[in-house]
Amino acid sequence: MKNRCGWTKDDPLMIAYHDEEWGVPVHDDQKHFEFLVLDAFQAGLSWKTVLYKREAFRKAFAGFDVKKVAKMTDAQLEKLLLDQSIIRNRLKIFGTVKNAKAFLDIQKEFGSFDKYIWSFVGDKTIVNNRKNISEVPATSKESDAMSKALKKRGFTFVGSTICYAYMQAAGLVNDHLEGCFRYKQVL
Repeated sequence: MKNRCGWTKDDPLMIAYHDEEWGVPVHDDQKHFEFLVLDAFQAGLSWKTVLYKREAFRKAFAGFDVKKVAKMTDAQLEKLLLDQSIIRNRLKIFGTVKNAKAFLDIQKEFGSFDKYIWSFVGDKTIVNNRKNISEVPATSKESDAMSKALKKRGFTFVGSTICYAYMQAAGLVNDHLEGCFRYKQVL
């Protein structure tokens, strides 16, 4: 049996996400957008809730194609409010389109969202040395700076806690516990 971060519990989908994705450095803009969308919907909810709705979100938001999402109409978004397979929060649904437009602006300015977002961590993963889940913070100075910068660029649902969760997911920070088998694998 592999030693994992305790938040996975014994849930097969959480274990697969932990073992295959969480903390792996992302350098693909579409994957960045996917994680930003999912983490925004996580606000106030558990990651497990969002993870179990991930495929429904993928369908609702055009496979997380940022260009297509940026062009979604109010009528399309109103229809999503009736979709029981996703989290039906008006502000988050409409905010996804707002974030897609801001994401595209960053791509245009910097060449890629990846180039922009990795600058908040000096272009390399911050490796933490934590032994217990209670040592993992909800925010950091980097997530504070990222949140402030993204909000200034027109993003919504990008508070520091959401940004830190995104940083963990996208591998900008390695918060696998030292005793976790993935800790050294994602370096």
